[in-house]
Amino acid sequence: MLIRSRRTGRLLVTVVASLSVWHGLLYGQAANPPAGAAAAGRGGRGAATTIPNPDVNQFRTIDGVIYVDGEAQAPNSQPNPYHEVDWAQLPPGRKLGPISAIAAGPDGNIWAVDRCTVGRTACAESDLAPVFEFSPSGKLLKNFGAGLFVYPHGMWVDKEGYVWVTDAHEQNGKGQQVTKFKPDGTIVMKLGKAGVAGFTHDTFEGPCAVIVAPNGDIFVGDGHENNYSRIVKFSKDGKFIKEWGKKGTGPGEFDTPHALAMDSQGRLFVADRANSRIQIFDQEGKLLEVWRQFGRPSGLFIDANDILYSADSESNTPRNPGFKRGIRIGSVKDGKVRAFIPYTNMEHLDNNGTRGVEGVTADAAGNVYGSEVSEADLKKYVKN
Repeated sequence: MLIRSRRTGRLLVTVVASLSVWHGLLYGQAANPPAGAAAAGRGGRGAATTIPNPDVNQFRTIDGVIYVDGEAQAPNSQPNPYHEVDWAQLPPGRKLGPISAIAAGPDGNIWAVDRCTVGRTACAESDLAPVFEFSPSGKLLKNFGAGLFVYPHGMWVDKEGYVWVTDAHEQNGKGQQVTKFKPDGTIVMKLGKAGVAGFTHDTFEGPCAVIVAPNGDIFVGDGHENNYSRIVKFSKDGKFIKEWGKKGTGPGEFDTPHALAMDSQGRLFVADRANSRIQIFDQEGKLLEVWRQFGRPSGLFIDANDILYSADSESNTPRNPGFKRGIRIGSVKDGKVRAFIPYTNMEHLDNNGTRGVEGVTADAAGNVYGSEVSEADLKKYVKN
């Protein structure tokens, strides 16, 4: 019995040691690092010690993909160095419908597109023009697009000033398309088939977002709150190149790819909203990193200085425990959240719908602009 007990003890020690080693490999750090010893990580961001360091993210690496689960600093605890100011000046009698799409142009003007009225086919029967261009001071400069859309959802303004809008529903032979406009409202290109929902190379099933790479390649986040989710890549002249992803929760899968952004390295950031994470890819679809520290992202924008703005309009205790609604701001160079503009309406704080800013952008001066769906409003935040 004594010999068996000793053998059992040695076996348990071996098993525990093995589990400890595997834990270290999984989480990218030594099983028992000496006090103060840091584990290797990309750009120093993954440094970890026996005592959590508030200056670095907590991470793990699996199959070459870096997963950032959160920060030593508690979510929602970052300072808010901004205050809200009155901004958009609408024509007399014009009221905005729900509005998720907003983008900054290369000249500093801010573009937005609303949904005319509430409902799945909000603009289908409306004679309102949903596309707006505002000066940074809020002066209305242009308004066009009447009769062209069903459910405007995503927007991007490329480096040449062309305006791209996604239409996520279909009705009366319209919708389920991505439209490229000149700044004067002239249509230049359309992707997808008008009024046709489909998951093929030339149709969409709820296009959420669009972005254009520096070389002109076009990326579309497809699958708005339905059974489909993918990223579709086109050439600058609209020819299908490839697609990747599917509906799911695993690495490289999506549950509503709600917004897109691109950093100075050309990495594609996808707001995988219903999975409460950002997934980062190269332009061929290789998954590079998965971030959860920016909340449950509905909107994304990365400025010329690689500052990431993430609009979280859905976090609450049931859907994303520990996180609150608001705009999180940080650098894509280290993945650290440095500022947080909180949603402050206590009445709807734990509402299960969309509340507060859903679309987000910023100008060269660092002013932040947001579009709201439930509140049907536009916001501007300036630094204190």
